[in-house]
Amino acid sequence: MRLRNERVLMTGGAGGIGSLIAESLIKGGANLTVIDRAAALPYDARLIRGDLSTLEGLETVAATTAAEPWDILINLAGVQHFGPFGAQSGDALVTTYMVNLIAPARLVQAVLPCMRERRHGRIVNIGSIFGSINFAHFVSYSSSKSGLHALSQGLRRELAGSGVRVIYVAPRAVNTPLNSPLVREFAKQTKMTMDEPKRVARRIVKAIVRCEREAYLGFPESLFVRVNALAPSLVDGALAANDQRAAKLFVA
Repeated sequence: MRLRNERVLMTGGAGGIGSLIAESLIKGGANLTVIDRAAALPYDARLIRGDLSTLEGLETVAATTAAEPWDILINLAGVQHFGPFGAQSGDALVTTYMVNLIAPARLVQAVLPCMRERRHGRIVNIGSIFGSINFAHFVSYSSSKSGLHALSQGLRRELAGSGVRVIYVAPRAVNTPLNSPLVREFAKQTKMTMDEPKRVARRIVKAIVRCEREAYLGFPESLFVRVNALAPSLVDGALAANDQRAAKLFVA
């Protein structure tokens, strides 16, 4: 399937990976609209300013987008918390689930009626390897991305035969400025591979064009996803040493 003249709605398009994806979509001929809190975009596309971290902001965006026909929805926006789950503030916890899971679900509800009526559409949810291999100290991030994966699977089954495709893409860690110093230290100590944003953006666009059902980026992480689904206790053991290293980063 091609992108030319497709009306694309993407969240989080002002960030590093979002900008790279946006440039590829525009180059492919897509008519792009971005939902973001940024005041402006670093490329030529329509901007809908909105805050997906609050129910009021999300409902405003959903009402705006529901009024238009879309060919592709890309739920890219996400936030991450690294640290002991018990130390995460209530506000930060709510923001994580709002942006990573509730906003994607609500935006699907907004665009889906028109897609179903036209029997044409692609829903693209950008998850994470962490949503299938649930890491300690990334509990809210992992669980919200796990929920996004479940949302994608359930929707795919519900929409079978409707003409609306559901695509789930799960990158592993990405080398972006959004990674905190603690995340970078954790990656260094555990020898965690961080992919370059350009590579990740290209792979996401490829999955969209090819209408891939699910794409897990990186090896051996993509293999661990399958092992964790079949024998999570094996992954518990494999990650135990890294979990202990992470815990030491938060000892005062």
